[in-house]
Parts: sequence; C-alpha cells; structure tokens
Amino acid sequence: MDRRKVIGIGVGLAVLPTWWALRQVANGTKRDWHTDTAPLERAFPLLGPLTDAKWVSSRDNDRGIPSPELVISGFARLSPGKLAELAAAHTFVSEAPADGFSSWFEKPLKGEGPENPQWVRSHELDREGSGYFTKLWFDRRSDTVRFRALNPYGWAGH
Repeated sequence: MDRRKVIGIGVGLAVLPTWWALRQVANGTKRDWHTDTAPLERAFPLLGPLTDAKWVSSRDNDRGIPSPELVISGFARLSPGKLAELAAAHTFVSEAPADGFSSWFEKPLKGEGPENPQWVRSHELDREGSGYFTKLWFDRRSDTVRFRALNPYGWAGH
C-alpha cells in the first residue's frame, strides 16, 4: 500500500473520534437524566407546579430485565412558597436520605442536587404521595425535593 494512503488512513482514524465528540456537543447530546417536569407533577400532584428537575427511571437504558415495576428517583425544584405551604399543613422532621443513589439506574444523579442540603421529611406527605412506596425529602434552603417512588403512576407504568 502506498505510504501516503497509510498516512491518510492514520490521520483519518485519529481525527474521527475528535470530530464525533465535537458533533455530539454541538448537537446537544442527550443527558443521562430527564429534565421534564410534567411526569413528576403527575406523579406528585401535592407538590404543585415544579420549576426544574433532574430525574431518572428504572426503565431508562433498559438492561433487558423485564419488570412490571417502575422506580423514579431524582430532584425537582418547587415553585416559590410551595414548601412553606406544605410545612404549614404537614409535620416535618429533620431527616436525610439514608442512602445515596445506590441503584444502577440512579448513578447519573450522584453529585447532583443542592449544595449542603438540610433535608427535612414529612411522613404524612410520603403516605399521601402517589405510588406504592414514595419517599420525599425537602431542602428548605433551595426549595428542592429529592424523591424516590415505586410505581408512581400505579401498576400501568410510565
């Protein structure tokens, strides 16, 4: 093979990964989490309209393991004044989440969320939440809720 062809192929192979990475950035590569708030507002109607969200689902990047269960986990920002409204109607206690994001699908959330949160929780709100197993933690300083819910839309799924 001609030496120029070999050099040309080598340069092409060296440039291709850089071109692909730049193209992904330019096209806005899909993040590892969802940012849409509508599914969360449907799952947690008591939280009212949400202004921001980062969340994942156990059905994201499905690993081929069939399961009727859906788990959603993440963070959402409450609208101004909503946490005060909830605190006036429900009892809150200081309680941080017992674990980090330990499930395989929750890995993208590690390191996300409010800085130095001061978590509080209302067990009443957990019982009133949608789904069969809902946990909600609130950070008063940032109006952020951290959530984890099993089958938040009922058994029909997402």
